[in-house]
Amino acid sequence: MSEFKKLVFSGVQPTGNLHLGNYLGAIRRFVALQEGNDCIYCVVDMHALTAQLVHEDMPSQTRSIAAAFIAAGIDPEKHIVFNQSAVPQHAELAWIFNCVARIGWMNRMTQFKDKAGKDREQASLGLYAYPSLMAADILVYRATHVPVGEDQKQHLELARDIAMKFNLDYAEHIGRTGYGVDITVGDEPVHAYFPMVEPLIGGPAPRVMSLRDGTKKMSKSDPSDLSRINLMDDEDAISKKIRKAKTDPDGLPSETDGLQGRPEADNLVAIYAALADKSKTEVLAEFGGQQFSVFKPALVDLAINVLAPITGEMRRLMDDTSHIDAILRKGGERARERAEVTMKQVRDVIGFLY
Repeated sequence: MSEFKKLVFSGVQPTGNLHLGNYLGAIRRFVALQEGNDCIYCVVDMHALTAQLVHEDMPSQTRSIAAAFIAAGIDPEKHIVFNQSAVPQHAELAWIFNCVARIGWMNRMTQFKDKAGKDREQASLGLYAYPSLMAADILVYRATHVPVGEDQKQHLELARDIAMKFNLDYAEHIGRTGYGVDITVGDEPVHAYFPMVEPLIGGPAPRVMSLRDGTKKMSKSDPSDLSRINLMDDEDAISKKIRKAKTDPDGLPSETDGLQGRPEADNLVAIYAALADKSKTEVLAEFGGQQFSVFKPALVDLAINVLAPITGEMRRLMDDTSHIDAILRKGGERARERAEVTMKQVRDVIGFLY
């Protein structure tokens, strides 16, 4: 191999209902990235255990993520859609990466600190080692690009650190087996087995905020269902949530500078912009000077127009899960085949007998 072939990988946890933030921040971008890229999209059910150990509805939640992928427009024939636990090579590489990664690196992960809270002694080892498994998810396919939100950038940087340490620690072995690729990191030439994965960050609304508090990210775990628009919400629910969304008493400004210090207004404008494939500037050119009593109904109509076809297809797929199960089963077989190529070579590099 003379260079790493471009490959896009990403995954979504099956924990709770998918919402508008998941769609705009991730799934819609997954669909767009299909054009001109080889893509692997994963339902990361093993990661879900770090949020909650016992899930009564794990099969249903896993299927719902896959249904959202398909309903939004991901093509499982041209690309790969599967659930993480169907490919044991993820866990195998994660253990190797646990041995590569340093405790100091893990201690710097802010997401662990946020999720573990004050009583970190009671947090699971899985939550602590989550970024190592995430690195394995990506690198077991030697993926080169990952669409991520701002909150995952630190984990992706860790994946690069792990890849680089593996490449350097096993440099002689990689050269001897002939599996490496000559790359340049900074000004340094490296004969690498794993690529330096790059983040794909973009889109007009990478962080969709709560409809009840514009300073907090829209979340599956928020106790108020009014804080989010779920992908399975019907038209009446979407309308109710947008109309009840928190705003301030002022009208919409004509310039984006006027949104500063107004998180709820900024959030609703950003959502409209993302759904309409426009910039905030274009949205404000249309609605600047208008009250929210005018803007919210327009946002309702737009949201329903975009989301209703996806919701309808998701409901159809979830009514008869045999099609989703077949997609996941076939995707798992294709993913295992690719992952095992990597793991055979990694075992050779390390010196494992098999």
